[in-house]
Amino acid sequence: MTDRTFVVGVGMTKFEKPGSREWDYPDMARESGTKALEDAGISYDLIEQAYVGYVYGESTSGQRAVYELGITGIPVVNVNNNCSTGSTALFLARQAVRSGVVDCALALGFEKMQKGSLGSTFEDREQPMLNHLKELFPLFEWGGEPIAPYMFGAAGREHMQKYGTTADQFARIGWKNHKHSVNNPYAQFQDEYSLDDIKAARMVYDPLTKLQCSPTSDGSGAAVIASERFVDEHDLWDRAVEIVGQSMVTDTRATFDSKSAITIIGAEMSELAARRAYDEAGLSAADIQVIELHDCFSTNELITYEALGLAAEGEGGKLVDNGDNTYGGRWVVNPSGGLISKGHPLGATGLAQCAELTWQLRGKAEARQVENAKAALQHNIGLGGAAVVTLYKQPN
Repeated sequence: MTDRTFVVGVGMTKFEKPGSREWDYPDMARESGTKALEDAGISYDLIEQAYVGYVYGESTSGQRAVYELGITGIPVVNVNNNCSTGSTALFLARQAVRSGVVDCALALGFEKMQKGSLGSTFEDREQPMLNHLKELFPLFEWGGEPIAPYMFGAAGREHMQKYGTTADQFARIGWKNHKHSVNNPYAQFQDEYSLDDIKAARMVYDPLTKLQCSPTSDGSGAAVIASERFVDEHDLWDRAVEIVGQSMVTDTRATFDSKSAITIIGAEMSELAARRAYDEAGLSAADIQVIELHDCFSTNELITYEALGLAAEGEGGKLVDNGDNTYGGRWVVNPSGGLISKGHPLGATGLAQCAELTWQLRGKAEARQVENAKAALQHNIGLGGAAVVTLYKQPN
């Protein structure tokens, strides 16, 4: 048999504001995992390995989570890779299937988060991003704002200084993603705002207003990954979506040597991961119709357009102005509402992206459906750092 790999089942919970719903992470995992298994039309005893992602939780919470689906003695691997945790679990599950070690694996991610901005958990040891911040602090002033919007806001400021990008172009990305989420029943926010609303919201770190920043969220997502043999034996071709390219890249020396906020927040990682995924798939940006990318902040979405090859260096703003990031344009980016409006439970985000793109390529995305969606791209990044790019196609 071949080393082809397929998503055959996906599931997710609605993303919620932390504390707004009476549930715990096992409840989240049971809901998303059960949906993924039902979507695949298989039982848990056919899962041979599980990769379970979360950032905030005790060790072996992954086991406790998947025990809600069954207790069969399979290997369960706990995954923590900051905001790219869900895609890292997906990467590992796909790797296990592609290598031929197993024919069917589960990737599951969840997060139960605290309200407010992200903070560190352990104060008695060095923080993983200390070296990143040492390089960034001399470049852009920090006034005590939360670290994440400072880092991505600084990258936005650099883009404005270098290329003439405007605050309005960033704001229009926030406007677009909130507008898209109106049609997503899984989204934490489903309110549409005017561009003036986006711009008038509380400033977090100039040019980022609150409505251009992803919120903390509770929620879970899951995906069942299978080999061609498994798809054939269980007659799953009617729901299979092929993963045709995938790459995970961590920081290179450029992150720390570039003297660039754009590079410090991972643009080079994203570019390298995209290039490798395109090469494996034999595709280019021109072949893609729909994209879920890591818009933790509107500045990062625009910067990532260039890293993924949707726009030339410095021209991400033109893509926004031309409407080539939404329905009726060249690509539809974040039809789910993205992290900004759908929400961002760290361990679940990458798997929610996978679910959205699977539904899109099946033609089952309802009011969010992108016309003639045949190939899709997923981008998920975590600082510290790791970028994962995954390419999907309808199978031949």
